[in-house]
Amino acid sequence: MASLRIRVFLVLLSLAMMLPALRADDRGESPINKAAPNGITSEEIIQRFAAKEKEFKTARENYMYRQEVKVQTLDGDTPDGEFRIVTDVVFDPNGRRSEQVVFAPQSTLERISMTKEDMDDIQHRLPFVLTTDEIPEYDILYVGQQKEDELNTYVFDVAPKKIEKGKRYFQGRIWVDDTDFQIVKTRGKNVPDIRSRSGENLFPEFTTWREQIDSQDGSGRKFWFPTYTKIDDNLHFSTGDIHVRELVKYTNYKRFGANVKITYEGQDINSAPNQPDQQPQQAGTKPGQQPQPQQQPQPSTPQQTGTTTPKQASPTQKQQQQPVYTGEGPPPAPK
Repeated sequence: MASLRIRVFLVLLSLAMMLPALRADDRGESPINKAAPNGITSEEIIQRFAAKEKEFKTARENYMYRQEVKVQTLDGDTPDGEFRIVTDVVFDPNGRRSEQVVFAPQSTLERISMTKEDMDDIQHRLPFVLTTDEIPEYDILYVGQQKEDELNTYVFDVAPKKIEKGKRYFQGRIWVDDTDFQIVKTRGKNVPDIRSRSGENLFPEFTTWREQIDSQDGSGRKFWFPTYTKIDDNLHFSTGDIHVRELVKYTNYKRFGANVKITYEGQDINSAPNQPDQQPQQAGTKPGQQPQPQQQPQPSTPQQTGTTTPKQASPTQKQQQQPVYTGEGPPPAPK
């Protein structure tokens, strides 16, 4: 019991240290009601959303989508370097899944660079999944109930019980819809940071929002898929802090072999005109289409690869500035 109390204390302490980030994107959130769930236990909620997450994880592996990544370093409020890549996750005629880079201008980052771990986090851990298989690895603490825009949610704090060498974990907070029992929002960071004699690889705190995607497989199911991640954080390197800002957008979800749409109140949002610079609308208003990527100049050497190119604390190298992607703001939560 003593070791359990110590572990719970450490979880709460680590999450308390993250409170400034946890409050950074609290627009649309009501105060947390710390009352126990009504008619269901917190353990039952955990088991139900973990089962849904396992179903979601399997389903997403059968979807095509576009992933847009923009990473900036800032001097004050002015960007002084940028990395950008647009990738289509596609299937070939034989059903093999791969990633096709469709736009990758030259990086102008000078104070950091993208590592393999960064790209792996974007692909697998920013759209955080906590299934029944991962549950034993985490301490999950019920926090309370909170209204997230128009959604009623259960809130849980999550932290790894222990960190094994070579493995990476999520540490932070999740919001679970009280009707579908699916995670609709995550906020936290991927741990551990990596420090060695060869350098430092630090990871920022992030918030990921999800939206309902129609399965279009005849079952009538809807999955809460990640559509937007926002990062605005300071990385504390031994040589000094570096302010980073990052946006990741997941759009154009389509199940392999089916026509898939994003729905809101029974209507197909994808049929709306493209509005790439439109700000997301507030809860309670009808959202428009997720901004569609505009056609961009192709890189001088088109690429197709099953992996993306790595980031890390790197030597300075002056390179040409490229066009800046302007999409901002989280997607709204459907009623």
